[in-house]
Amino acid sequence: MSTPSEPRQPHDGPALEPIRVLRPRRTDALAELMREYRGQTSSASGGPESGGYESFALPGPPPGSEALTQELPPVARAHRDSHAARPGSGLRRAAIAVAVVAAAVIGFGGALLLRGEKTEDNAAPAPRPTASAPTPTPTPPAAAPVDPDGPGTLREGASGPEVTELQERLLRIPDVYRDGSTSGSYDPTLTAAVARFQLWYGIRGDETGVYGNDTRTALESRTAPNTS
Repeated sequence: MSTPSEPRQPHDGPALEPIRVLRPRRTDALAELMREYRGQTSSASGGPESGGYESFALPGPPPGSEALTQELPPVARAHRDSHAARPGSGLRRAAIAVAVVAAAVIGFGGALLLRGEKTEDNAAPAPRPTASAPTPTPTPPAAAPVDPDGPGTLREGASGPEVTELQERLLRIPDVYRDGSTSGSYDPTLTAAVARFQLWYGIRGDETGVYGNDTRTALESRTAPNTS
């Protein structure tokens, strides 16, 4: 049992007024809730049954709150209707859409062109045409030197059947090629005989001792088949 406190001495100064009043927290509701919880636990475990829950009404809104609540006007619908009501808005939207499509097409075409240029740059370079070697021009064969005494000229050092014919014809001329040989070789003896024939018969168109056209014509005319 508590004993009363001893009386205190009266305070001589001014009386102190309380600034904040503290009151004890109500724990009746918490204690009641704990008792109900314990009763439910005991009933579930076979103990004494507890009473049901107490129903209570929720508090309503504070007075005057309904007046503060206002329905906002449909701003988006009004804004859309105002844009729709403006003249030329449809044409403006169509022009913007066309401009966007044109820009997309131009950008796509530029990308294709750039891709084609890069492909051409990365492509392997074409082989350069190699210069073909010039075709050598065939050198025409050197023309045979033209004998001043005419074609078919015989001179010292020649041989063959034509020389043999010359020797046989000279044997038919008296004292020109006396006891001469018909071997077919144009030797110095035959050269002297041709020169003697040219001197005796006045043949001046050929070189001395050379059997040319003039000497041939004169000899063949004097050595016909019937001429002795």
